[in-house]
Amino acid sequence: MNLDVLLVVFAGVFGLLVGSFSNVLIWRLPRRENVAFPPSHCPQCDHRLAPRDLVPVGSWLSLGGKCRYCRAPIRARYPAVELLTGLGYAVIAALFPFPTFGAGTLGLMLLFTLLLVASVIDLDTYTIPDELTLPGVALGLAFAWLNTRNGTAEMGLPTLPQAVQGALLGAGLLVTIDLLGSWVLRRFRERQYPERPIGYQQLSLGLLAGAWLGPWWGLGAALVSAVLNLAARRVVRIPEIVTLGGFLVSLLLGSAGFGPGLILMVQGALAAAGAAALVAGMYWWLRHEPGSADGEGEADAPFDPSAMGFGDVKLAAVIGAFLGWERLLVAVVVAVFAGAVLGLAQVALKRENRVKFGPYLALGAVVALLWGGEVVAAYRGLLGL
Repeated sequence: MNLDVLLVVFAGVFGLLVGSFSNVLIWRLPRRENVAFPPSHCPQCDHRLAPRDLVPVGSWLSLGGKCRYCRAPIRARYPAVELLTGLGYAVIAALFPFPTFGAGTLGLMLLFTLLLVASVIDLDTYTIPDELTLPGVALGLAFAWLNTRNGTAEMGLPTLPQAVQGALLGAGLLVTIDLLGSWVLRRFRERQYPERPIGYQQLSLGLLAGAWLGPWWGLGAALVSAVLNLAARRVVRIPEIVTLGGFLVSLLLGSAGFGPGLILMVQGALAAAGAAALVAGMYWWLRHEPGSADGEGEADAPFDPSAMGFGDVKLAAVIGAFLGWERLLVAVVVAVFAGAVLGLAQVALKRENRVKFGPYLALGAVVALLWGGEVVAAYRGLLGL
């Protein structure tokens, strides 16, 4: 057995072990439990699990899918997560060999785990924990820095500037869809429950300012608005007819040749809104009030109609940080297509579509990871670039 095959096998075994820990994250993060203590235990009888109960896949098979101590059924999802992680890690090790890509291989494995854990939690709870996404963005940028230092960025992995751009554009693209979609859902009426000090109103302002002034001035405008809210101790309203309406008018003017030009205006607007969204997400995470900014908090909390969960915005930033903005776009296109196909299928079967956008986005990211380079190269070839 040569070294490359041995590393792939080792990666698969390592993935099985990580998949076992992923099940811990899937269970404990939504319940705000410590992921390290207490040690693993049966959720039904609370009996502490012995090492022989924690062998990935093998324990579930040997026990017939039941707890050794109380005989309560163990969901088949547990070995499925372990198998998927093992398979995913093996495929990544084969396509991105560790001797060539070094830390970049580990970064892609980490991304795969973040996507899988976020998807399963989203399917269960219709939320994506900030504990996954916001540190995930930072880790994506850290691995991009390693890519830059080790020279692996030349082999398709993003450099640090490309990762920053990917994270900002990822968050900005989805939050812009959310802003405009939510505005339409409200029939262009103002929000009834604006957040204080920073929320969707500040993101809308960043979107408009970024189109004309660039991403960092756009972020600055959003932060100034947040400071004014803090100083006034109330929401200083910014009419959306001015911010979102102004953004749409700006795009028309940019397409007519005014200002920096349409492409630069779109890039500046999305990056500014994305940066403001990540700052807002970090603020509400540190405040431990997840329902205040993303509409995914307590069921009885008042909220305005939302076109997309804020967790999806942060997940897109994670994907952009690990894969760069070009593969991010591939991921979004695949996610939209997959969501549309499944939605049409469920309409035909007269079933309600209760799957949120996060799992589709994760699926698109996996496709972009495996084949995104070829898709981007083919697209550039069509354009003659």
